[in-house]
Amino acid sequence: MRTRVRKKVFTSHRLYCLLTAGCALLAAIAVNAAEGIDAESAIVGSWVVNEKLSDNTDDQVEAAIKEAGGKGSRGWFNREEEFYRGGPAEQELYDRISYDKVLTIEYGSPEFRFQYADNFTRVFHTDGRRRQSAANSFFTGGGEDFSFANWNGDKLIVEARPRDGGFTLETYSLQANGQQLRVEMVIEPDGFGAAINLVRVYDRRD
Repeated sequence: MRTRVRKKVFTSHRLYCLLTAGCALLAAIAVNAAEGIDAESAIVGSWVVNEKLSDNTDDQVEAAIKEAGGKGSRGWFNREEEFYRGGPAEQELYDRISYDKVLTIEYGSPEFRFQYADNFTRVFHTDGRRRQSAANSFFTGGGEDFSFANWNGDKLIVEARPRDGGFTLETYSLQANGQQLRVEMVIEPDGFGAAINLVRVYDRRD
């Protein structure tokens, strides 16, 4: 008798859990449907960085330098903006994705075009092909930057192989009902010693 009662209680509890989980899943689906965001089309446009919601790039670079056993160069009283920007031409891509204020995205499946300042443009595809980034002519010698991309649900995952031999891993997702673009980046220039972890949030400009 007691065994039967326990079985009934266990069965009822399991049914309750399944129903609760099912309701939660349906609620999540309903929220996404209510927002009505098609990431592939909504990601297109002009975006300007929101400084308040974004990491400070210099702070994140310095944190990576210290993690690798180095010592930051800024000091307590040197808060020069974009202090770590610059360097050899083959590292131009890192500066563009981590410092430039405006990002313009064009998409015609399967091709993406990301444009930054000074007409620095990345062209890549979501069908497995790889394409190089192009900048002004004086940046294009001595190798090529390659980028790859694929959709993971409503997130765009971009992987790059800059000319210096390092890598970037970038995850693009929409938030605030499509009015903000969140970019989570892992950046590791060749020989840097530790990855730079950086989040940038952009507001829709157009």
